[in-house]
Amino acid sequence: KQWYQRRVAITAGGAPETELSIKLANYASTLSGVESHCIKMFAEAMEIVPFTLAENAGLPPINIVTELRNRHAQGEAMAGINVKKSCITNITEENVLQPLLVSLSAITLASETVRSILKIDDIVNTR
Repeated sequence: KQWYQRRVAITAGGAPETELSIKLANYASTLSGVESHCIKMFAEAMEIVPFTLAENAGLPPINIVTELRNRHAQGEAMAGINVKKSCITNITEENVLQPLLVSLSAITLASETVRSILKIDDIVNTR
């Protein structure tokens, strides 16, 4: 079966987006020029997911995202926003999951939209 036909679940609570954001920011620091800037901005944009989750749960989004980012920087890749407990916990231990396809679709569509805008504005040479 193809990856999109499988029923695969990943952690929720903003954990995958935060981890991806940190990894991309680290990768961007190894580059220079427009590529570096684009990847840094993409990494920053990934933090919108946990920020919005915290905000919608009535939690202080800046504090929550800062703590979440710090926990991930310390190696806690499964740390996520636990809405029921109003704090950051190991989200896999709480069994809070989301379909992989939802996250992949959202990231793919957002990336394609940005790429189209940049291509129209002649900012980035698309391949």
